Amino acid sequence: MKTVIIGGGAAGTGAAGGAKAANPQNEVVVYTSFEDIAYSPCGIPFVHGKEIDSFQRLFLAAKEDYVRAGIDIHYSTTVTGIDLNAKTIQVTGEGTVTWDRLVIATGFEYADPGVPGGDLDGLYYVKDIRAAEQWDKRLDDVKRAVVVEASPLGVEMITALAHRGIETHVVDPNPWTLGDTADPDIVAPVEKDWTDMGVQLHFNTKLEAFLGTGSVTGVRTSGGDLPADLVVVATHKRPEQHAGSRGRHQARLDRRDHRRQRHGHLRRGRLGGR
Repeated sequence: MKTVIIGGGAAGTGAAGGAKAANPQNEVVVYTSFEDIAYSPCGIPFVHGKEIDSFQRLFLAAKEDYVRAGIDIHYSTTVTGIDLNAKTIQVTGEGTVTWDRLVIATGFEYADPGVPGGDLDGLYYVKDIRAAEQWDKRLDDVKRAVVVEASPLGVEMITALAHRGIETHVVDPNPWTLGDTADPDIVAPVEKDWTDMGVQLHFNTKLEAFLGTGSVTGVRTSGGDLPADLVVVATHKRPEQHAGSRGRHQARLDRRDHRRQRHGHLRRGRLGGR
């Protein structure tokens, strides 16, 4: 039995371990477009905020551990197509790969803010741990930052930036933190702690544009312009839908059905996979 898994996050590596545990003779192959697997993006802000002392502590295991477990992981590899009828995938640099069971665990992407300036340098989407290591160095020189949306990851980054002594502004169209999921009395203590730390809260405020030429210098909002050396974009997370974007049978994650088993394949979304 050959199980192929697209995505190396929590869902993908969990599926890989489960397939091996069910039958050690199973051939298990994981494809990920990233250089690493099995870490939590939600832990990255805690390293930025110096509450966790090393990015290495965010990994569940070393790469050698997966080799010893008999899991074949293909790093920095892109799956470009899926044919469910033929039970094959198309992999850049490898061609056609067959499978008996397919797990699609491509994880999340951030919703596009849909405003001008989205291609400027200095817009930080917290996800890739290698990129986070480079961003962490840049934070030493950041004086002012804006966090777009007080989402779960945005909440973590707001606190992390404040811990770094960075003047931090929050821009969110909702009337309070986690406005889509929490009542105001639940988040009121958090907001008080932020204001005590000097964080400036701009609720009921819409993002209208990222400002700058080449690099971001601020944001335009419905309440006025805010200068910034860095903007953390923490918009709503959506299922990553780019795996298999070409081919007769496209692999697209339907946000209404993030887990589906059909024709020998299992879809899992928004579980941190990559």
